[in-house]
Amino acid sequence: MDYGKHQAPRGYEPGESVPATLIRIPVRIVVVVLVLPVRMAWDVLTALGHAADRALLRPLGRALARLLDTLVLTPLAWLYTGVLTPLGKAAVRPAAALLLWPWVGLWRYVVVPVARHGIAAPAVWLYAHVLTPLGHGLRWIGTALPAPAARALGTGLDRLLDVLLLRPVAALWRHVIVPAVRHGLVAPAVWLHETLLTPLGQGTARVLGRLGRAIAATGRGLGTAAAWLVMTLLVAPASWTYRRILAPVGREVAAAFEAAWRITGYVSRAVGRFVARLAWHLIGAPVSWAYRTLCVPVGHFLRDSVWAPARRAAAEAGRAARRAALASARETVRRARRDAWRALGGSTDGARSREPVGIPARTLGSTTTVPSAAQATESAPFGEKFVERV
Repeated sequence: MDYGKHQAPRGYEPGESVPATLIRIPVRIVVVVLVLPVRMAWDVLTALGHAADRALLRPLGRALARLLDTLVLTPLAWLYTGVLTPLGKAAVRPAAALLLWPWVGLWRYVVVPVARHGIAAPAVWLYAHVLTPLGHGLRWIGTALPAPAARALGTGLDRLLDVLLLRPVAALWRHVIVPAVRHGLVAPAVWLHETLLTPLGQGTARVLGRLGRAIAATGRGLGTAAAWLVMTLLVAPASWTYRRILAPVGREVAAAFEAAWRITGYVSRAVGRFVARLAWHLIGAPVSWAYRTLCVPVGHFLRDSVWAPARRAAAEAGRAARRAALASARETVRRARRDAWRALGGSTDGARSREPVGIPARTLGSTTTVPSAAQATESAPFGEKFVERV
């Protein structure tokens, strides 16, 4: 196995760290030693899984599918098409006659006429001839009489309310409340705000602004110092350790596992091919030679010398048995017909008790036997004897 043909070895980059360079080869050797049994076990399990799938699972699945089709689907299909469908078609009309048509008749001939002529028609007549004229009359009364009175009453109440309530309240607000509030509260509040509160607030704001700027400067200095300490004592060493040690080691370990998986795959396939060839030379070739050299000739000899004669003898015996059975059946039918003829004839002499055999066919007005003519009837009238033709 030449690993260099498939992938060129990784070169040493100038920016790599010393630990990555030192651990590359030992790590790959250790990883190959560790991964090789796992890869071989994986390949063996994969091969066994494929073999089991081809040899067991697929035939078992086909057999289960056929068994399911034979035992379940085909009987269900036959039951549906041969039993349930005819029963359903036969039960549609009785079910409709027993369940549907009584309700249809009840709705059509009882409910609809009663609702139409007993409820709807009287309600329409009552609405058209009683309620509508009554409503029109009430509407005329309501619009003709109360409207002028209501308008006059509303106008009077509006004027009375304006004179007694709205005008006194407006005068009180305009001439008393507004001047009192303006000269008694607003002017002192404006003077107090401009003379005392505004200068005091401006001075307090300046003092608080200076104090806040001092506190902010102190906080920025302390934050900068703490950030510098954290970066110097924690972040920089951790970053250097990750960048120079952990990342190269992790990359080398991952690359080592990848290369080891490929190398162990080549080794596992080579071992598998060796085992397959060894099994073929130790088991397959002798079994194949024994099959071709011994089993095939013996099978052909048994087929040609034992099985074929036995099958022909069985076929001949079956045909002979069928011929014997047919001959026995014919003889039984002849005897039954003879006994029936004897019972119908009612005679015991030889000419009448014996069943006519081989009565030749006759033509009209002639006794010449015509081979193509129809045979005469076997039942002769009473009193006439059959004369056997010589």
